[in-house]
Amino acid sequence: MQIKVKNLKAQEVGTLELADEVFGLAPRIDILARVVDWQLAKRRAGTHKTKGISEISGTTKKPYRQKGTGRARQGSLRSPQFRGGARIFGPVVRDHGYDLPKKVRKLGLKTALSVKQAEGKLIVVDSLGEAAKTKELAQAFAKLGWTSVLVIDGPEIHDGVRRAAANLKGVDLLPQQGANVYDILRRDTLVLTKAAVEHLEARLK
Repeated sequence: MQIKVKNLKAQEVGTLELADEVFGLAPRIDILARVVDWQLAKRRAGTHKTKGISEISGTTKKPYRQKGTGRARQGSLRSPQFRGGARIFGPVVRDHGYDLPKKVRKLGLKTALSVKQAEGKLIVVDSLGEAAKTKELAQAFAKLGWTSVLVIDGPEIHDGVRRAAANLKGVDLLPQQGANVYDILRRDTLVLTKAAVEHLEARLK
């Protein structure tokens, strides 16, 4: 399939042939959901923690004698039924991540790219240039109508462009090796440079 190539001045500067096996797949919501769940699970810190009875500071002495008080028998003031005691089956420090087959991850990325292309929300630009001020980049994006956008460049992003885009609200900027399903779906518009298209097709074919 062919797509028009624009520059940051909203001018058409040519066309580009997109590979159907990367940008022309049928939408698979189940695959996208699996990959997004996997990404978000990997991001979880897993540092939530509560204390078990062995970690509670306090006496080990029995609160009162076993019989004759009329009260329920107790063996420790650190038990969960007492204020300041332990918590039973509370969260522990752990890794929430799990494995996902490479084929599924690869299919998820191709599906996300294909969904943006099918919705008409995939835009290809010739390049992002080398250096720009934040104000100039913001004006260019506003002229193009990009309010919620993920921009994916080639393997390396020029430092000037990276700094200019850093403070723009609703704009994410990634190198092609950082392209992922979650970031593609969370922004309304996906913008690829010609270098990004070339590397993504070589990586995903």
